[in-house]
Amino acid sequence: MKESKAPQDWYRGQGHWAGVPAAQWQDYRWQLRNRVTTVERLREFIELTPEEEEGCAHANKKLALAVTPYFFNLIDTDDPDCPIRKQLVPRGDEMRVSPEELLDPVGEETAMGVDGLVHRYPDRCLFLVTNMCAAYCRYCTRSRLVSNAEGHDFHPNYENALRYIEEHPEIRDVLLSGGDPLLLSDKKLDYLLGRLRAIPHVDFIRIGSRIPVFLPQRVTPELQDLLRRHGPVWISIHVNHPRECTQELYDAAERLSFAGVPLGNQSVLLRGINDDLETMRELVHRLLRMRVRPYYLYQCDLITGSRHFRADVRKGIDIIRGLRGFTSGYAVPQFVIDAPGGGGKIPVNPEYIEEINDDEIVLRNFAGDIYRYPLRSREPVPAGVGMLV
Repeated sequence: MKESKAPQDWYRGQGHWAGVPAAQWQDYRWQLRNRVTTVERLREFIELTPEEEEGCAHANKKLALAVTPYFFNLIDTDDPDCPIRKQLVPRGDEMRVSPEELLDPVGEETAMGVDGLVHRYPDRCLFLVTNMCAAYCRYCTRSRLVSNAEGHDFHPNYENALRYIEEHPEIRDVLLSGGDPLLLSDKKLDYLLGRLRAIPHVDFIRIGSRIPVFLPQRVTPELQDLLRRHGPVWISIHVNHPRECTQELYDAAERLSFAGVPLGNQSVLLRGINDDLETMRELVHRLLRMRVRPYYLYQCDLITGSRHFRADVRKGIDIIRGLRGFTSGYAVPQFVIDAPGGGGKIPVNPEYIEEINDDEIVLRNFAGDIYRYPLRSREPVPAGVGMLV
């Protein structure tokens, strides 16, 4: 894959919706109203494969089908192996559950202080503020909750969660997630961010969102002002493949950056989508050109029906090995496994330490060369002895 050097050659257009007036296309509310949400609508654009037909027959039993017109245009409708298509169009494998897979693979339900608020780490919490997304990733860790396809009937109680945070002074870091928090109205976001900012011990607020990727039109001047007013608010977006790095996303990331929002990216390692070094290198380089710092590369969680998405962990390690030392340090994400059952995120790295003993640590660098760093200081040399004059 030859890397693109400038954002101008990245996708911009209306594709299947070419006749829609520009003012409507740029209105995120229009995008939401006109999402592809039914199999019948999907078939208008794509000749579904038998595997996709099987998945679509069960689409709303596990996770709702929804894709914004903007993001749908990134799908290669002639290629069943299109990396965007594989993330969003249901396949029959979703309904085949392996014994190791779980509805709640990272144990969020058992770590909830109150309903909708996960307090696993000592100084931070995860605040689930909605169950809705602009589009639904078929590998979603919270498939049990988002879109309510499985009848989880999640309705966040903001006041209970805010009260819990107020009563726990050890919490200094709050991550808003869901569903997607940026689908909330500006009024609700303003209220939540304002309440959190008023809590003296909360000094770090984050939002996890794929809205800039699925729905860049949502990054309006009003949203920019809101985030600037409550800032600094950090946002982690979720981009998995270079094709998602469009001019529209570039512009949305720029607007967020100019509003004082530090941006990071969280990718999921997905089989046949981004589990090779060339694709990941192109992705992280494009992210940096958008002022987005590659932050995490996640091993796909053991969510039910995800076997066809899960890449070999060793591929993730090889990708990190192929990035570390061969490109900018800022471009290298931390590869992690969110431990099954609630153990939290655990870093998984290539082995750079050959040996540690009382005298030294023996290290292998990115090129495979061996270096030794002393751990025990030797007796100092008397002044003037052996010194060049």
